[in-house]
Amino acid sequence: MPSSLQSSRLCKVTEDDVNLRDHHVRTDLLDLLAEVGTVTATEAASRLGYSSGLCSFHLRQLARHGYIEEAPHSGGRARPWRLRRRTPAAGGGSAEEQFGDLARGLEDESWQRWLTQRDQAPPAWRRDEAFSAVAYLTPEEMSRVADVIRRALAPYQDREQRPLARPEDARPVALITRLFPLLPHTPDDANEG
Repeated sequence: MPSSLQSSRLCKVTEDDVNLRDHHVRTDLLDLLAEVGTVTATEAASRLGYSSGLCSFHLRQLARHGYIEEAPHSGGRARPWRLRRRTPAAGGGSAEEQFGDLARGLEDESWQRWLTQRDQAPPAWRRDEAFSAVAYLTPEEMSRVADVIRRALAPYQDREQRPLARPEDARPVALITRLFPLLPHTPDDANEG
């Protein structure tokens, strides 16, 4: 989670902020809501080190997509938010599974935005590094591969909390890795195509 060191940075909500940082800001907001229960944009900004305007924008976007809702409050200007309450029949799955689904949905949303808007990025940033592979692994090996990826990314993780550690031309980059077993095709799969 970003430190209070970031709270000193001035952050005006611009189109560039929204396009470059939305996935990470939304994930941070969801993590914070899962941790504390309810939060206002001002409280989120203070805890996460973003501007209250940026937090307010992304809280409203998360609400618009049904991930969070306004929490009951006693009036006034403060507008607290909480994770949306789902009934077991409506949501299905554990809270961890629902959060995983939400994270993947946000990742997919960010990817689609990239595909449609990458020609608006500075020339040096108009390409991406996408790849996939299939490997035959045991569950333990799959965990080890995930650990290797996490360790490879570790040297860059503190740049969110320490803006001065970022190279001048650094930008937020989505790093998405999904390791999952491939399931065999069923006869029903042939009928769906």
